[in-house]
Amino acid sequence: MSRTELKSVLGADELPRDYYNILHDLPAQLPPPLDPKTLQPVSPEALLRLFAKECLRQEVSTQEHIPIPEEVREAYVRLGRPTPLQRAKRLEQRLGTPAKIFFKREDLNPAGSHKPNTALAQAYYHREEGTERLTTETGAGQWGSALSLAAALFDIDLTVYMTRSSYDQKPYRRVLMEVYGAEVHASPSPRTNVGRKFLQEDESHPGSLGIAISEAVEDCVTHEGTKYSLGSVLNHVLTHQSVIGQEAKLQMEEFDEQPDYLVGCIGGGSNFAGLAYPFMRDKLRGKSRAQFVAAEPKAVPSTTKGEYRYDYADTGETAPLIKMYSVGHGYQCPPIHAGGLRYHGKAPSMSMLIDRGFMRSVAYSQNEVMEAGILFAQTEGIVAAPESNHAIKAAIELALECKRNNEAKTILFNLSGHGLLDLKAYQDKLARTLVDYEPDPAKIIAALGPSPVPN
Repeated sequence: MSRTELKSVLGADELPRDYYNILHDLPAQLPPPLDPKTLQPVSPEALLRLFAKECLRQEVSTQEHIPIPEEVREAYVRLGRPTPLQRAKRLEQRLGTPAKIFFKREDLNPAGSHKPNTALAQAYYHREEGTERLTTETGAGQWGSALSLAAALFDIDLTVYMTRSSYDQKPYRRVLMEVYGAEVHASPSPRTNVGRKFLQEDESHPGSLGIAISEAVEDCVTHEGTKYSLGSVLNHVLTHQSVIGQEAKLQMEEFDEQPDYLVGCIGGGSNFAGLAYPFMRDKLRGKSRAQFVAAEPKAVPSTTKGEYRYDYADTGETAPLIKMYSVGHGYQCPPIHAGGLRYHGKAPSMSMLIDRGFMRSVAYSQNEVMEAGILFAQTEGIVAAPESNHAIKAAIELALECKRNNEAKTILFNLSGHGLLDLKAYQDKLARTLVDYEPDPAKIIAALGPSPVPN
C-alpha cells in the first residue's frame, strides 16, 4: 500500500489564507446575545469590556472569508500547520468494515489539541489592541494550555481558572500552563465572589466550565488592562477553527474521496465546527448530501436531552444569555475525565444546525468511549484524549453500521487532541474503576427551570 493511501501532508504554502465564516451561509440569522440584567440585546460597549474589538467584529460579521493575519499564519506554520490527514486502515481491518475511516490530526502541536487555532489569533488581536492581561477558563486544560502558549508567544499575561475536577485529575496540564507563564487557579476559587459562593455551598465542589467562565469574567471586569478570551462556543472562535476543515477538503481530494459522514466530539462545539463547517457550506448550498454526527457525553447531554432556548452562558449569570442547546446553566456537570465536554450549552450556530436537521447528535458513556480509545490506540498507535474518544466511538459505530448494511461509505472524524496528559482516564478504565454518569431527566428539568426569555 502506498504512502499516499494512508496519509496526506500539505505544504506550508497550502495553509488557508482566510477563515471561513458559517454566518454567511446559515439558513437564518442567529438570535442576538442578551444582557444578563435587562434581557435586551447586549450593547457593543459591554462586550468590548470583555473581548478584542476584532473578535467582536468577526462575531457578528456575515463576510464569508476573513483574512488570516500573516503573523498568525506564520505562528500556525511554526506550530505544525497544515496538519496531516490519515486513514485508519488497521482500525478498518479490525472492525471488518467496508467503510473507509479517515481522521484529521489536531494532536501534534506543542499544546496537544486544536485549540491553538483560535488561541494564536485571539492573542494576536489582543496584543495589537494593547491588552496587558487575559483571563480565561479551561476544562480539561487543553484550551488553557493553548492560550498559555499563545500568550507567551505574543507577550501577554494570563490567568486561568481550571475546573477543579480536571485540576485534580490532570496536574500535568496545570504544570504545562505554568511552564508557559500562566497563573492557574482551581475553580471554584476563593479569588472571586462567584467562586466563594460555590465553595460556601460545597467546599469540595468539582467545578464546571460554567463556573470557571463566571470567575474569569468577574476577574476581567474588576481589573483594568484586562480582557477575556473564550475557547469555544462563540462564532469568532469557531471561525478561527475553520482552518481544519479547509485543509481537510484539500486532503480528501488527494485521496479522491468525499466524506459521507463527518464526525466530531462536542463540548462547546469548536473542534467539530472547525472540521465540519467548510463541508457544511456545501450542504447548506445544496451541493452535498454528507451527514454530520456530533458526539457528546451522556453525563452532559446538552443536545440529546437538553432544550434549544436562551440560557446564561455561565453558571454565575454574569455573562450574556445566548440561544443554544442547554441542560441548564445550573446543572452540576459530573466529574468525567472528558473535562472539555463538561459545559452545559453548545455553540449557537451549531445549535441552530442541529435544531434544523442539518446535523444530528449522539451521546455515549465514559466507559464506552474509553473502550473505543483503547481500540484506536491498539490499532493506530495513537492515544487520544477522552474528548476525542467520543468522536472515535461515533466513527466506529458508523463503520459497524456500514458493515451490517454492506455499504462502503467514507467517514472523516477530527482527532481533536492527544491523551498523553490524560492517562488517569485510561488507568481508571483498565482498573475497572471508571464511573458512568447519566442524569435523571428530572435533574435536567430542574436545572433548566423556567426559561428566562420566552422563545
